[in-house]
Amino acid sequence: MPIWKKAMEIAETIHKSTEKLPRKEDYGFTSQIRSAALSISANIAEAFGRSHTLDKINFYYIARGSLTETQSHLEYGKRVGYVDGIRAEELDNSLNQLYNDINKVILALKNLEK
Repeated sequence: MPIWKKAMEIAETIHKSTEKLPRKEDYGFTSQIRSAALSISANIAEAFGRSHTLDKINFYYIARGSLTETQSHLEYGKRVGYVDGIRAEELDNSLNQLYNDINKVILALKNLEK
């Protein structure tokens, strides 16, 4: 499966996992974790659309940063009881796998530049 599809599935799962959070979090935690998760696939798409290899690499780095931001929000959500521990672990595993996939793309692109 292409990495952008993996990223989109993660964003969709996070959206579903945060649907029943308290309304007081709509402009706080809920918005932040959803935005960070969606940013992963958006930056992968941006990278794909770039012509220059260094631009592509930069957007994959940004996607990776959004991924780790999502993991941080997920950990917080688990700690405060907003996200079920099992669901959080499953999402974290998916995020770790995607992180490795992004690293492989970055490495392949860097090798093209040599």
